[in-house]
Amino acid sequence: MEYQQLAPFPQDFLWGSASAAYQIEGAYQEAGKGQSVWDQFVRIPGKTFKETNGDVAVDHYHRYREDVALMARAGLKAYRFSISWPRVLPDGRGTVNEEGLAFYDRLIDELIANQIEPIVTIYHWDLPQALQEEYGGWESRQIIPDFTAYAALLFERFGDRVRHWVTLNEQNIFITHGYLTAEHPPAVMDAKRTYQANHMANLANASAIKLFHEKGYQGGIGPSFAYSPTYALDADPVNQIAADDAEQLNADLWLDVYAWGRYPKLILNYWAREGLLPDITAADQALLQDPLARPDFMGLNYYQTTTVTANPLVGGVGLTKQNTSGKKGTSQASGVPGLFKTADNPYMQQTDWDWNIDPEGLRMALRRIESRYSLPVLITENGLGAYDRLDGAGEVHDDYRIAFLKAHIQAIQEAITDGVTVIGYTTWSFTDLLSWTNGYQKRYGFVYVDRDETDEKELNRYPKDSFYWYQRVIRSNG
Repeated sequence: MEYQQLAPFPQDFLWGSASAAYQIEGAYQEAGKGQSVWDQFVRIPGKTFKETNGDVAVDHYHRYREDVALMARAGLKAYRFSISWPRVLPDGRGTVNEEGLAFYDRLIDELIANQIEPIVTIYHWDLPQALQEEYGGWESRQIIPDFTAYAALLFERFGDRVRHWVTLNEQNIFITHGYLTAEHPPAVMDAKRTYQANHMANLANASAIKLFHEKGYQGGIGPSFAYSPTYALDADPVNQIAADDAEQLNADLWLDVYAWGRYPKLILNYWAREGLLPDITAADQALLQDPLARPDFMGLNYYQTTTVTANPLVGGVGLTKQNTSGKKGTSQASGVPGLFKTADNPYMQQTDWDWNIDPEGLRMALRRIESRYSLPVLITENGLGAYDRLDGAGEVHDDYRIAFLKAHIQAIQEAITDGVTVIGYTTWSFTDLLSWTNGYQKRYGFVYVDRDETDEKELNRYPKDSFYWYQRVIRSNG
């Protein structure tokens, strides 16, 4: 649809930005914090760019007041951050680390004092190493009560000040990268274990949401999902079928469970045929379909779309790994034989990490979520990872990031005009941070942090041109 005039953004629209604990906090062995699976994983040679880690990251743990002051200066209405599970529960369960909880008390209070709404992500990939060692983490049913108890601890401690909660960040990414491609911990390549661990994560998510609603906590709760809508390369019917296969395997598999509590029939048939069916009990189905386990909103992490073609069952292209080098054009086609394989879209440009730049894809994602699930959407991540250069005057001229975000904000406004309910927009990210496997070279922030893979330097903060641009966007409400 085209419009002569777009609807305005709601007056209470949450203009914000986002981060994750492991990527910014540092202080990985301070104040009683336990080890996470990432603290161990980054020690494996070759798993991250130039062996980078989050031991110090950008030292937000010690500099949070400085960072919040910059957020206030930018005019942020909201800030989405994650709580480190092993910082508050060093062993994943049992003994509570009061020093860890107190840090997040201080951060939340500092945000509120600066009229910035805290949006809390309960889990952003830093599983306590103790739980991984004790029972295999996400592969065990024990993760369900342990995650629920962890969430309950946070609800009780911070629920008087937090109105928006994100349960699991990008379950589709931490499960597939952890169990299918071995790019994340626990570095497994096993499709059967992938879908079993994914089912446990679905149950943990539903259990935490159900508890939130049973207890009557204020505000809303939902997962955040890394959604890359799928296009067929062309009008060839076999490629259209491939696009539908990809959409069901890469999106509906998660979103249908979040919203409706059931797996798509096509996926169940595929699992049965391939011997990949997870252990799904009647009690599991009852929990997933419990009305109290339905999210209040869908969190959307949007970066790109995917274009696909048909992929032969015999001799077809299998899964390949991401471009983590930042050398443009080094990605290879990736797919599932008999279903689909990725293809270059001639209408799109790519980032240096070969991610498609497609603002209209964000509008598409928002429309699909509205049409299929009738849930409000909180855009929990969207941003451009790029090489930024700090000049001699302490400035970063990131006009490319401004152009990227401007086009995506227009797409959001178009979706709102279409009738989609969008709660807010928290960009990725506020400051530069550690990119999980890409080091510090891949920068997303409005604020440049002066460090690299080998030298922490002084970790000084420098607002980029995009910082001042976003400040103006917020002041004008879009």
